[in-house]
Amino acid sequence: MINPIISFLLLLSLSYSQQIPEEKPNIVLILADDLGWSDIGSYGSEVETPNLDWLAENGVRFTQMYNTSKCNPSRAALLTGLYAQQVGYGATYLQPLENGITVGELLQSAGYRTLWAGKHHGYDHPMDRGFDRYYGLKEGASNHFNPGPRRENEPEPAQKRPDRPFYEDRKLMQPYSVQQDYYSTDYFTKYALRWLDEYKEDEKPFFLYLAYTAPHDPLMAWPEDIDKYKGKYAQGYEAVRKKRFEKQKKLGIIDESYALTEPTYIPWESLSDSARQVEELKMEVYAAMIDRMDQKIGEIIQKLRTQGKLDNTVFLFLSDNGASAEVVTLPGNGEIGSVGQWTSLGPDWANVGNTPHRFYKNYSFEGGIKTPLIISWPKGLGHENVVSTFPAHLIDILPTLAELAGASYPNEFAGKPVLPTEGQSLLPAVRGEKSQREEAIFWEWSVGKAVRKGDWKLVSHGKNAAWELYNLKLDPTEIKNLISLQPEIARELEVEFQNWKARVSL
Repeated sequence: MINPIISFLLLLSLSYSQQIPEEKPNIVLILADDLGWSDIGSYGSEVETPNLDWLAENGVRFTQMYNTSKCNPSRAALLTGLYAQQVGYGATYLQPLENGITVGELLQSAGYRTLWAGKHHGYDHPMDRGFDRYYGLKEGASNHFNPGPRRENEPEPAQKRPDRPFYEDRKLMQPYSVQQDYYSTDYFTKYALRWLDEYKEDEKPFFLYLAYTAPHDPLMAWPEDIDKYKGKYAQGYEAVRKKRFEKQKKLGIIDESYALTEPTYIPWESLSDSARQVEELKMEVYAAMIDRMDQKIGEIIQKLRTQGKLDNTVFLFLSDNGASAEVVTLPGNGEIGSVGQWTSLGPDWANVGNTPHRFYKNYSFEGGIKTPLIISWPKGLGHENVVSTFPAHLIDILPTLAELAGASYPNEFAGKPVLPTEGQSLLPAVRGEKSQREEAIFWEWSVGKAVRKGDWKLVSHGKNAAWELYNLKLDPTEIKNLISLQPEIARELEVEFQNWKARVSL
């Protein structure tokens, strides 16, 4: 017979534990800019990314995570859990977000301290849309060393325009006159670390959105970071791409169903010695930018470890689109990688960055819309080096964070109705409870469009381009167009796409 005193104590203990809510996790969401699918170590790269690799080793890597192929619609989808077309960002970012609630507003409602450092590329001020603090660039791109007026004893900074709007909370800095030690990645991290110290005794959990502008052009990096990669790209595009492909297989993020697509880069041996030197240096600087970003992510990890908060912090890392083939040509006065020279990566190295896929940023083929996604939560997941093939999309980030935070998604906000989220929480997939996605997912940017349902994907690129059909289970790199063999499936998917487009168009 159970001792009545023991029974009473057990009931008291149970009652007490039920009154105390489980501690909510802190959340760090890190978004890279124009990072290719294979550009970090845990996805096949030779670039040194030990901190991101550590998160991968202690978390889950998604191999079928999708963005929108372009900066501003990707960021709108990530912030709202809706397609960019539904919030007014299908073609422009020069207007307020409509019809939705931001992840900042949602997590604020759940008791979170909300912090945003880095790129915005939107119209609304972050502090008007649910963020307690903001520091960063409220535009698309800027000089990484000097986004403002020329500094003494330096070349004129290479810039599209010298009036990029930067904010420190609500203080507009335009033009932004920066210190000699300014580098975008360093300063975005500097403010994030400052806030983590400022609020370290805060009873609220925190949400930190860290939106780097690396490795978006202009290609610029500290000389000591560039030096680490001297000579590493002397063998050229093909050698690097093949090594990445083989490493991806060893890492287990691709299997034998993946074929390496036909290259689109110029044969390395056809380049002149001077052209090869330029291409080598471009990739050395690009690698250094990724390396520096990883170093700074390491500083965030170490800060939280020192504060005793690391175990209960969820990290998510991803990119807004595939590696970029866009080339910006501006007059410059300096070596590639320095403040006075705006250099773009270009299509040849972008082809390598998106290994093993084809095409790049702005395309709705896999090379344009696939991103690494790492989710790591030491206390809450207990995962070690898990790979998930669940098809996910940026619209899933807000529902995932809502579930983590215990936040209720509203029917209306600030007196206005909001659309229900289009995404779904990824936590069931993370826990291994779900491997298939029932609903179709969609893309449309510029002249690219696509729909995926199950293993089938219908895609095209070009104003009047024909549709192409691929079975991504059998052909994940989109090599064999099956539209002539499966016309009924293609028609069904096209109807799905047209119905979606009619539904989400404002």
